[in-house]
Amino acid sequence: MPEQDPLRARFAAYRGDLTDRIDGPGPDAARRTLRRRRRVTVATGALAVTLVVAPIAAVAALRDADAPPPGPPASTPTAGPTWSPSPRPSPSISRSPSSPAAPDGRITERQLRAAALDLPAWAGRNCADTTRVTLLPATTTQTDRPYLISVTHGDVDADGATETLALLGCRIGEASAKQVVAFDRDAGGRIVTLGRVTRTHEEGDGGFEDVRAVAVAGGRVRVQVADIQPCCSVPAYWARQQWRTYGWDGERFAQTDGPTTWGRDSRLTDLAISAGPLVLEPADQLGRRQGTVTVTVTNRGAVDADRVAFHELERAGTPDGGDWDRCEPARGRSDWPPCLTDGVPAGERRSWTFRFRVEPEGPGADVSARVVHHSADHRYWPDLTPGDNQIDLRVDG
Repeated sequence: MPEQDPLRARFAAYRGDLTDRIDGPGPDAARRTLRRRRRVTVATGALAVTLVVAPIAAVAALRDADAPPPGPPASTPTAGPTWSPSPRPSPSISRSPSSPAAPDGRITERQLRAAALDLPAWAGRNCADTTRVTLLPATTTQTDRPYLISVTHGDVDADGATETLALLGCRIGEASAKQVVAFDRDAGGRIVTLGRVTRTHEEGDGGFEDVRAVAVAGGRVRVQVADIQPCCSVPAYWARQQWRTYGWDGERFAQTDGPTTWGRDSRLTDLAISAGPLVLEPADQLGRRQGTVTVTVTNRGAVDADRVAFHELERAGTPDGGDWDRCEPARGRSDWPPCLTDGVPAGERRSWTFRFRVEPEGPGADVSARVVHHSADHRYWPDLTPGDNQIDLRVDG
């Protein structure tokens, strides 16, 4: 049976059209602007040298015109001018000392929200705005509109000045598409988009659905990602987290360190349920009957199931003895399962026999049993192969 990722399956509705997209015109335009500024700086320096050298050459030419014709060459040759190459800059230096200082790219949340920004393309379903975008606050409930979650600062492009890293979101229902974007200032003090560091996406086993935190250390951007984004009744403890590191290569950000895949979730196991028929005894004088069913759970995984819970059995009738007595009491919790009972160790199987009091109208046509893995701390977990966690009961009698 092929393995599935049950956590991400809960988000299939949000990922139907998550694809790689080309960065929007904003970051490309910003990079072209920065390259153009460098070319202008070099051209300006060359012009300055020309303006200084030209008058000197002209004066020398006038003096040569008044001088007597040169005599015969001396018998002893004179040494010609020596030439040596200019020393190369150290690889650790990104710009020469004579270059103008890079603009300060430290931008506050208020300044960022007040600006009209060019953003990289979104991977969300309807977050299409990429040019001249005004960010909404993190408290917004609007969908399909980019909003600002947080900012952090650091020198991420080795120009000696600070840049701003912004964590952005765009709601697509109860969840949000997210991306980390680097912003800087140009020579005129205007906010420009340096590039996207990373974004939520679903691409193989390395995809992630949430960004939790952003930090800068040693010129690198560290991003805490999670494989799922809790929402829609999915508990937060299902998510796994990783720190991934990204660096600027002069044109774009790319991952330089940290894990790139998730692998199998070591907390999950593989339960399978089977059951005999729901056997109904003859009716009493009031038309009520006793029903009995035996269910078996097999743990095919490598992780012990500390507890298992049975759901939907109560639809067969009113619990009336048997292994219902092995179920833990609800402890006043409204989300307690109908029967939380002993677990099943890895590689083993266990059976339970439940008895019911069935009313004259019968149990109905849709009677089933479903098993759920619970840990010792009463947390519930998805299954590695959820297709065999539920079974329809056949009614005899």
